[in-house]
Amino acid sequence: MRNILYSAFLSLTIISLKSCKSAESSTFDQAGRVAVSWEAVSNFAGPNDVFEAKFYLKNNGSLTLGDSSWALFFNMAPRPLLPHPTPQPAQLEHINGDWYKMTPNKGFHLAPGDSLTVSYKGTEGIIKETDAPLGLYFVFYDKEGKETQIVQLDPCTVVPFTKKEQLLRGPNDQDPILTHEYQYKENLGVSPVNADQLLKVIPSPVKVTAGKGTYTLTAATAIHYQNGLESEANLLAQRLKELTGNSFSVKNGAPAVNAISLQTGNIVVNGIRKEAYHLSVSDKGVSIIGSDAAGVFYGTQSLAALIPTKAFVQKAPSVGLEYVQIEDAPRFHFRSMQLDVSRNFQTKESVLRLLDVLAFYKLNHFLLYTTEDEGWRLEIDGLPELTQVGAQRQHISSYKNAALHPGYGSGPVAYDKGKHGSGFYTKADFIEILQYAAARHIKVIPEVNLPGHAHAAIKAMEARYERLMKEGKEKEANEYRLIDPDDRSVYVSAQGYKDNVVDVTRESTYHFYEKVTDEIIKMYKEAGLTLDLFHIGGDEVASGAWTRSPLAQELLKKDPSIGNAYNLHPYFIRRLLPMLQKRNLQIHGWEEVAMIKGKDGALKVNPEFAGKNVVPYVWNNVYDPDMGYKIANAGYPVVLCNVTNFYFDLAYNNDPKEPGLYWAGFVDTRDNYTFAPYDMFKTTYTTAMGKPMVFDNVVKLKPEARKNIIGVECQLWSETVKGRDMMEYYTLPKLMGFAESAWSAERPWETIEDKTTREKVIQTGWNVFANTLAQKELPRLSYLNGGYTYRVPLPGALVENGMLKANSAFPGLTIRYTADGSEPNEKSTEYKGPINVTGTVKLKSFDAAGKGSRMVSVQ
Repeated sequence: MRNILYSAFLSLTIISLKSCKSAESSTFDQAGRVAVSWEAVSNFAGPNDVFEAKFYLKNNGSLTLGDSSWALFFNMAPRPLLPHPTPQPAQLEHINGDWYKMTPNKGFHLAPGDSLTVSYKGTEGIIKETDAPLGLYFVFYDKEGKETQIVQLDPCTVVPFTKKEQLLRGPNDQDPILTHEYQYKENLGVSPVNADQLLKVIPSPVKVTAGKGTYTLTAATAIHYQNGLESEANLLAQRLKELTGNSFSVKNGAPAVNAISLQTGNIVVNGIRKEAYHLSVSDKGVSIIGSDAAGVFYGTQSLAALIPTKAFVQKAPSVGLEYVQIEDAPRFHFRSMQLDVSRNFQTKESVLRLLDVLAFYKLNHFLLYTTEDEGWRLEIDGLPELTQVGAQRQHISSYKNAALHPGYGSGPVAYDKGKHGSGFYTKADFIEILQYAAARHIKVIPEVNLPGHAHAAIKAMEARYERLMKEGKEKEANEYRLIDPDDRSVYVSAQGYKDNVVDVTRESTYHFYEKVTDEIIKMYKEAGLTLDLFHIGGDEVASGAWTRSPLAQELLKKDPSIGNAYNLHPYFIRRLLPMLQKRNLQIHGWEEVAMIKGKDGALKVNPEFAGKNVVPYVWNNVYDPDMGYKIANAGYPVVLCNVTNFYFDLAYNNDPKEPGLYWAGFVDTRDNYTFAPYDMFKTTYTTAMGKPMVFDNVVKLKPEARKNIIGVECQLWSETVKGRDMMEYYTLPKLMGFAESAWSAERPWETIEDKTTREKVIQTGWNVFANTLAQKELPRLSYLNGGYTYRVPLPGALVENGMLKANSAFPGLTIRYTADGSEPNEKSTEYKGPINVTGTVKLKSFDAAGKGSRMVSVQ
């Protein structure tokens, strides 16, 4: 059913792409032999961070491209374009979102064998290979302007970033350029520690008491569980088999000697009664007592973490566990990760793998971001267009085409192999995700984002409207319509959209939201669960929205208390809130749900929804660094999602080959680890452009408002995330640093006021953490669930007086090198100290499982 509209629209296009039977098709296929290269020339091309970039077109085919009847479509990181000061053979046009096209100017001529260059300028510097144009394809037109052919091109070649003006975002960029020499000097801040100094478990338990002796775990060791803990016992058996290769029997019954015993009891740790546990490994066996089933589950995860690395690198029939007593409970009950599957889709199987590793590191909430401008990913009974249209990206020739336009390189063909623009979860898929998460004590929070970020929903409901109007069903057609058709407002959203805000005056908008919510509630019931948390998004409504909507302007005149067009946003929340609360839902949303614009035009905290079960998620600690504390002080329960610490989609560093975004700077594992929730100014170091932050006249968190910080969340937005491997690479090992901030008790350095002293204490703790990642955590990831695609940091290296020196950001990784031009592998010569070198030396870091980093070349 999902491909009916798609097939009807693209039948001609598919033939032109797949068939070479006609002479015309063969002729146009030659256009596919146009090779495109792209270069980010300079981010110093003008004042205010103006950049210049170039397309290089080489015609390797036999078709001449003239100055009409074609356009080159592609996606690229959205940037405002500027007029070029010199005439160009072609011009670029921003269409919508990250969708652009190139059209020829008069005199354009690209004959077979010829090359030409198209330069363009814009604002906001470009420093990453992941910023390059993606999903390029030609569209050809007849004399009447009708599309006749679509021809896909090979991925464009990216010219290497080598110069300062390419590596920095502009004159205001104060971040140092990452070189292997700079990385070497940075790595001098860490050093190897002995195995007995490594953390026993990540995230760190409240109390760990080491004993003297070893308990031997074998296939004969049974798992005994108390009533109600069968699921926890079976999952433990599954995990232990993964790591040791042994099968463990599971038995319902009382604790036993020389066994693993799971039970609940009156456990309180650090005054916390939920999710707490005691874990004991002694000569009597293994005992896990939890305050509840969740506590038992987290105890089992800690038990798995205690298995020595060598046991799963080289499996043996028995495993020695050192005697230990652990008392543990979480710092925050709300520990969450957000995954955006709208911009680039992730399969159900990939989501299940992610849930498993989240559970291992003791996260207990999962915000599944299934609706955005770029895709609606959840099947909803009664509204088939939401997935038939809203989950499908392909080339469109007009707004009325029943699909979304290409995004993030998804190309002109929906469901194209190896692309990630199309896809959705059936009801059965979603129910399976819910049940899988629940078994691992993770609560999935669904998200339906309005009033902004609604392009996919709007397009889908317009397709529904058109279908029903053709059937003469005007009343049904308007039932869920989301726009004012006479709205002429002009705006551009943060992601480049010009048509992504719903009409908040229409009753049909609220009816739509109720319909979707009720269908999601039904899915939770089918999964045997109760939906009680619901995320409404509510962020980034672009300035200019509703300003030229007759319906909106009529409402503002009718109700002058609203004040201005921006405040139609809180008006929408005000209308939506009782509808959702009637369904016993706690309302989560981004910080904008707690904001309002005053008469002076400044944004401020809106006290209206405080105390009404509304939970803002606050990401902004760069542009408004005290926003989270202002909202908490106003009485809202707050989830801190600080962009400088917890945005996994931000690149690890400014290496052009390191994928990711950087609009708010760079985030690495140390940033995830280094977070002081009650005084985040201590661990917010620089602005988005690397300038040291100065916190004068900021609002501090009031002591009585500490209780309003209910938890933390990490985010993975997916603009640059293509497929499972990239999702896991972006997430791991950042997740471990985040888990330490979310679960572990307050670290000593969080309350040290003197910066110099505080940074020394942070570095001491980080050194142990980094060693633990290298020697224990990363290798284990190669064996969990068949192995994850995690990031191994590149080695730092420099040459002094002819001697090569190398080191690692995570001590305990093995550095291997070659001097014959080949790429190092796990059998290459191990670097053990400074060596005399000539020519080019290539180096990579490896962990105990043989997983390697990217390569470093040193002259």
